[in-house]
Amino acid sequence: MGASESQVSVPNVENNIVKPQNQENHAQPMEKPAHPELVDAKAKAMEKTEAIIQLPQNYKAILRDADSPVESSSVDKLLSQLHAGVYLNQKRKKYWVDKKSNKNCFMLFARDLSITWAEDYRYWHWSNQKETNSDVFIDVAELLQVCWLEIHVKFDVAKLSPGTLYGVAFVFMLRDEAFGWEFPVNFRVTLPNGYKVEHKVNLMTKPKEVWIEIPIGEFTTSSQSVGEIDIYCHEYEIGNWKGGLIVKGVSILPKN
Repeated sequence: MGASESQVSVPNVENNIVKPQNQENHAQPMEKPAHPELVDAKAKAMEKTEAIIQLPQNYKAILRDADSPVESSSVDKLLSQLHAGVYLNQKRKKYWVDKKSNKNCFMLFARDLSITWAEDYRYWHWSNQKETNSDVFIDVAELLQVCWLEIHVKFDVAKLSPGTLYGVAFVFMLRDEAFGWEFPVNFRVTLPNGYKVEHKVNLMTKPKEVWIEIPIGEFTTSSQSVGEIDIYCHEYEIGNWKGGLIVKGVSILPKN
């Protein structure tokens, strides 16, 4: 599916640091103030409100893929939209900024993942599900039956906040009638430097009919971070048939 691009007009910034735009200076004729103490108090109040705001890492490049117009009339409105979240590439991804830490967060939905046989209706079924705490519907992939489970996605670490510990997790739901999960599923994340974190998870022990997160691994970014992380999930060695698994996507979230 082609990415939907939006022209992003953003507030005037330098080195990603800006001041709130609600403080405008209008030139007025010089007059001697009638009450200097009131003017001084107002000036001090203005100084307090002119706190420097650090805009998120690489946000302008990320927002080029936004599905809807980006609010650019003021920094406050832009940040409000980023805190609420922006859908990218025809709702294949969601990008938002954590309000407390000012760190970039991402959800890679099922349509952004490479799922073996996902377009074969004998094995997988695509449907719309309402996003949590939102009126937006996103595509999820439900496994009907398959003996070869394989899910894969890559992600550019340059979009993440530097100097941050991130956690990667698959987001699944198991149906009550799920079957064939007696054998552990393999999960792996490979960092740009080739370092791998691998482990197995027995899905049979997980709750049913609720979204669950399966942590894959953690890594720390730096200002020099380049390349992609490779996220992978599979179970095909045993060859048994399995089904009743709904794939929502992969979350990449700051841990600190």
